Amino acid sequence: MKVLVNGVEKTLKAGSTLKTAIAGEPYVKGSLIAVHLSEERLVTETRDFEIETPRGRMVLRLNESPEAEIWKSNLDRMSGISSRWVTHNIVSFGSFPTDMEVDRESYFYKTYDCFLALGGFDNHTTYIMIARDNHTGSYGAGKAVIGRITVGRHILDEIREGDGILSVRPLMSETSSENVKVTDDLSFRLEDGYRIETYMGLRLDRRSPVSAEHALILSGKGSIEVTESTGSFAACSEDLDVEIPVEDVVVRESGAVTVRNDGLGKGRLYMYRQRRQLSESHNNAGAVYNGMALLSYVGKGDRLTVVTDPPRILAVGMTQAEGERFLADAGIKVRRTGDASDDAIVVEQSPERTLEALDAGEVELFGVPRDRVFRVKLTDKDRISAGYFRKVTGLSHKPVGILKVQFTFEGLPMVTFYGDEDRGKNLYPQDPFKKVKRGDIGLTNQARPHRGLIGIRLEDSKDYGPTGEEGYGTNIVGRFEDDLDRLMKDLNEDDTIYITEEEL
Repeated sequence: MKVLVNGVEKTLKAGSTLKTAIAGEPYVKGSLIAVHLSEERLVTETRDFEIETPRGRMVLRLNESPEAEIWKSNLDRMSGISSRWVTHNIVSFGSFPTDMEVDRESYFYKTYDCFLALGGFDNHTTYIMIARDNHTGSYGAGKAVIGRITVGRHILDEIREGDGILSVRPLMSETSSENVKVTDDLSFRLEDGYRIETYMGLRLDRRSPVSAEHALILSGKGSIEVTESTGSFAACSEDLDVEIPVEDVVVRESGAVTVRNDGLGKGRLYMYRQRRQLSESHNNAGAVYNGMALLSYVGKGDRLTVVTDPPRILAVGMTQAEGERFLADAGIKVRRTGDASDDAIVVEQSPERTLEALDAGEVELFGVPRDRVFRVKLTDKDRISAGYFRKVTGLSHKPVGILKVQFTFEGLPMVTFYGDEDRGKNLYPQDPFKKVKRGDIGLTNQARPHRGLIGIRLEDSKDYGPTGEEGYGTNIVGRFEDDLDRLMKDLNEDDTIYITEEEL
């Protein structure tokens, strides 16, 4: 059997499952997959009728009046009738018999109105008339407006007496509806002709480098979790602690992906199912080019595999040699600084944002010896404190973070690092520690004046934490997993140290 996977046809054995079909495709386990089972097309008759004349075609849109139904019931009699009168006010075609009642009153008609009239006030000679101008007249059948000419109005200026109606046919409307199943069950069995989408493809907006980078960071592990879902959008609120400037602001079309730049929910990523008007508080980050069915059906708590165009271009965490090759594949030149040896670890890249790096065409990679990047292990028991630490150090968006020494002194039982006092106001106190050990990493919480300060404990203590605070003023966030003696050797105030949670 044949199935289409992300636009590529694959031939599979009968009864194959999704797991077989998506082998080699972009997909993060646990994400949703859209399976298009079938497409149903529905053809329906509209209220529009095409009238063909020797001078061209017109379209009559019928209203819902009883007179419109009388005309429609005589549709088979319309072909072959000819134009009997052409005046400044009307064009008439006829005649044909009806059972309409005579009404001699005068009525007002607007240009392009179509109405029925009785020749000689006799319903055996019924005519269809089209108003060429606004006017008032008595045509024997009451007002009897059946609709309006919507297309081909210029034909009315060309029709002459004797021109006939060659044919009248109803115009049809074709609509399609897809039968789509969205699932993360890889044992789902497929049938011939199914279409499968494993990911949402996002083409980034180069006019919004900050918003695009935010989207790259949120999807950095290959997927995005939907935290809000409405009829018009799905959204991700996993990182609202960001500064987003005003960038490219456009009408939010179906498939648009935006980032809120101001107000409640700043930093929220929106993926639109329906068109919405321009909003100055929404930057356009990109547009969906694959997986609209996934976006249409995804709900709160679901996860979407995401592929971006371009992918994120960040060499931090690689060796200088690896980073140079990686960036060269993206068409970017590299200037090595710091430790420029091949085995040195890249700890900083400038410019760091993907779209800015592509526009510049050249980046600077700053390297340090591998033993100057230190391992830390964070605990997520207190997600706010762990999130603060990652945000302040940069570990929230890259493999290597930075700490700047605030205070150190030989023999001191701790070393402290600069934090962010404003962000620190959200560091709610934890349960006080009973004992801290050498290597524990902690923060000063909002209960103390120097909130947000970061520290590493160099000696065990039952009384004071990594920043020198007592238990009620300390939040423990993790452990320093590397060689503390190596860290502290020749360490001075305002020195920069590099940390990672990964194996580099």
